[in-house]
Amino acid sequence: MPMKTAIGLATVIAAALVSAFAANSDPLPPDSTYRPLPTQPFSTVKENDEAQKPSVMERQRALLEQRYDLADRPVAGVMMSGGRKAVQQGVRVKLPQGVTWDSLAGKEPNEVRDKDLLPKGFMPLPHVKQATGGQVFPDDQIRKIAHDEQRDLRRFDIDFDLPGHLTPEFPPPIFLTTHPELGDVSRGDVLTIRNFYEYLNGIITPVQMEGLRLLLTPFPQEEFNQTEDRKVAQPSLGVTCLDCHANFHTNAAFHLTPDIRPQAERFRLDTTSLRGMYNQQIHGSKRSLRSIEDFTQFEQHTAYFNGDHVSAARKGMHLPDRANQVAMMAQMQNIIDFPPAPKLDPSGRLDPKKATEQELRGEQVFMGKGRCAECHIPATSFTDNNMHDLKLERFYKVRQTINDMVAIPDGPIKTFTLRGIKDSPPYLHDGRLLTLADTVEFFNLVLGTKLNQQDKDALVAYLLTL
Repeated sequence: MPMKTAIGLATVIAAALVSAFAANSDPLPPDSTYRPLPTQPFSTVKENDEAQKPSVMERQRALLEQRYDLADRPVAGVMMSGGRKAVQQGVRVKLPQGVTWDSLAGKEPNEVRDKDLLPKGFMPLPHVKQATGGQVFPDDQIRKIAHDEQRDLRRFDIDFDLPGHLTPEFPPPIFLTTHPELGDVSRGDVLTIRNFYEYLNGIITPVQMEGLRLLLTPFPQEEFNQTEDRKVAQPSLGVTCLDCHANFHTNAAFHLTPDIRPQAERFRLDTTSLRGMYNQQIHGSKRSLRSIEDFTQFEQHTAYFNGDHVSAARKGMHLPDRANQVAMMAQMQNIIDFPPAPKLDPSGRLDPKKATEQELRGEQVFMGKGRCAECHIPATSFTDNNMHDLKLERFYKVRQTINDMVAIPDGPIKTFTLRGIKDSPPYLHDGRLLTLADTVEFFNLVLGTKLNQQDKDALVAYLLTL
């Protein structure tokens, strides 16, 4: 090969490699346990990420629109517990062409799998940017924290992906087991490090107040910190526990589970509510941590640093003292109550004098052929405090790649409480189900219950009473 041709070819190859690297400025090696150190200057990474952002968000928007009906269609007269946001109605998951819900429910799992008939909305939902991952906050939370604390939660590489009408109300109300007579103690505001003392002084104990202070104190996190591989424009103090668990509930912020590698196989993890922690015995969708103290301590290495203590060490990890700080944080979390459910009696059953005929029928379905109460036991806050594997992979071919996420079996997932469930969309551990009606259709298929439409409508009506 002539020298000039060889030099020209080498130049083309080098340019292509630079272009490919720039197109994905912080790739995680596909088989790596650890997150690599940055190999480009922060300014270059930021410039590349900002250039890619429109196409990244467009790809996620296209996936969501392919899977779901994203329209704003509220249930008439049904609001979330704070009265600030309507509950969305109807099945939003789109069916494959020529398939009905009844025909789908009548097929065997292997037929659904082999003919690729599982609705895409029932498949695992990828992170907006799977190769990077990390915490992503909705706009309401970003704006509130920027205004109150002048702290920036907005990433320069991606935005939150779901429309606001499909997420929990903001700000959510706060109910306390220690003062049920007070109702919502949030004053219609979001608790922050700037206002918590004023709002709760005289209501909670000194120990709980200190726990709350720690839950509202920002500490460095993988994408929000001082280092050159952060995903915010300016060096950041970090995030707080209640940035995701806003007012001890959820704002639908999400990240990737810290418990799985490689990166492509990590599943999206939706923020769960902290309501009713006093009656829940396992924590973490996959980890099955056995106390709220374990969960609070372990989160500093998991949600904060993707389960990577090596990365945490250089970014400024926070290691709260177990006997002192962790215990106080747990004490505060353990007094957060569920919202009132005036149609339920003390045992968790509907009061026939208060419930409608449809709601009572829904309770019968829930307790009987719907098989819901096998795991969601009314007397124990509608959970059995166990983990279960639904084996959804019976219905689809595993290891499909969806927007850079490799879909593997979900495995055992904890039974989430259903108390106050209307306040917590989207549903399932990764938020793949947008409404309660979607959730009913999902379990009707997975559990093979073959409910008719009246049963499904009644079940949704019942869930709205919880």
